[in-house]
Amino acid sequence: MASILVIDDERAIRNVLKEILSSEGYKVEEAVDGEEGLKKFLATSFDLVLCDIKMPKVDGIEFLQKAFEANPDVPVVMISGHGTIETAVDAVKKGAYDFISKPPDLNRLLITIRNAMDKTNLVKETKILKKKVSKVQEIIGESEAIKKIKETIEKVAVTDARVLVTGENGSGKELVARWLHEKSNRRENPIVEVNCAAIPSELIESELFGHEKGSFTSAIKQRIGKFEQANGGTLFLDEIGDMSLSAQAKVLRALQEGKITRVGGDKEISVDVRVVAATNKDLLKEVEEKNFRLDLYHRLGVILIHVPSLNERRDDIPLLVDKFLQDIAVEYGQQPKAIDKSAMEQLIKHNWTGNIRELRNVVERLIILSDKTITAEDINRYVLLK
Repeated sequence: MASILVIDDERAIRNVLKEILSSEGYKVEEAVDGEEGLKKFLATSFDLVLCDIKMPKVDGIEFLQKAFEANPDVPVVMISGHGTIETAVDAVKKGAYDFISKPPDLNRLLITIRNAMDKTNLVKETKILKKKVSKVQEIIGESEAIKKIKETIEKVAVTDARVLVTGENGSGKELVARWLHEKSNRRENPIVEVNCAAIPSELIESELFGHEKGSFTSAIKQRIGKFEQANGGTLFLDEIGDMSLSAQAKVLRALQEGKITRVGGDKEISVDVRVVAATNKDLLKEVEEKNFRLDLYHRLGVILIHVPSLNERRDDIPLLVDKFLQDIAVEYGQQPKAIDKSAMEQLIKHNWTGNIRELRNVVERLIILSDKTITAEDINRYVLLK
C-alpha cells in the first residue's frame, strides 16, 4: 500500500484529503505544519507528499527545499489557496512535482497522484536496473591488507601475469579477480568463470576445453569450452584446488603452449587467455599430499594475492555494513535504514565464519526484520538468536 504524507495547518483540509485518499487505497499520515512534516518525512519512507504552502514555523517552500535535499526521489505536490502562476512556477523550479490550487479538483488531484506514483516507481526500477548492470562492485575497506590488495591490483592488472588468489570462502576472491580483469587491457573482452568445485571430475575437461560431437555418449553436438569462450579475455578458475589431476595436466599444457584440444578432437586450437585462479585450500599442502601438481602451482602463482578473512579486518566492518545498507535499500526500492552504535559494535565483535558473504546476508536479514533503526536488540534476536 502506497503511503502519502499530508501537511496542512487546516484540520478540515487534512480530514478531507485523508478521507478521499484512504478511500482510494492509500495509507495517509498527517502533519499540522512544515516542522512536524519534515520530522515525519525524515523518519519515515513515503511515496508522495501533499504540502500546503502557507504554514506556521516552516512554510511549504522551505519544507520542499529540505525534503528535496534529503530525498529528491519522493514527489512533492504543493497545494495552496493563495496560489498564483508565479508561486506555482517557483515551487516547480525548486523541485515540486506539481502545484494544485485549493479547493483541489478531485479528479485532477487523483490523476496527479497516480502520475507521480508512476514516476516514483520508474525511478526505483531504474536504480535497481543500474545496480544490476553495473560492471564490478567496489572493493570496500581501508585496512592495511585491503590497501595492499588494491595497490597490487593497480600494478598487476595491466600485465598478463597469472595471479593466484587465496582466502577463505566468502572473503571476496572473485571480486579481486574481476577487478584484475576490469583494470586490464582485456576488459573489453569477456571474463569467464569456472567453479572447479561445482563440476564433476568427469565433466571438467569438457567444460574447460570443449568437446567434439560424438566424443562420448551424451555429446550430441560440438561444445565450445571455457578457454575458447575467454579468448582475448580472462579465465577465472575458482576453487582450482578441487580440480582433478588429469584436468590439471591439460591446464598446465594450455598455459605452457597457449593451445588446447577439445575432448574427442585432434586439432590444436590457439587461445589467448589470461588465467586468474583462486582457492580456499593450502595448495602447497595439497602438493605434499599428491592432490595438486607443483609445476601447475608455480605456473599459476606468478603473483600471489591473499584476501584476509573478515575477522582479520574488523575495522572494515562499519564501511561494509554502510555499503550493504545502501545497496540493499536500492534493490528493495526503499530508504536506507540506520544502525545504532551498539548494534554496530556487536557486528564488529561477531565471529564471521562466512566472511563478507555472511555479513551481507545478515544485513539483508536485519533490513527485512528490523524497524527503521537497527538496534542491539535486533542483533541479539536476528543474528545471535538469543
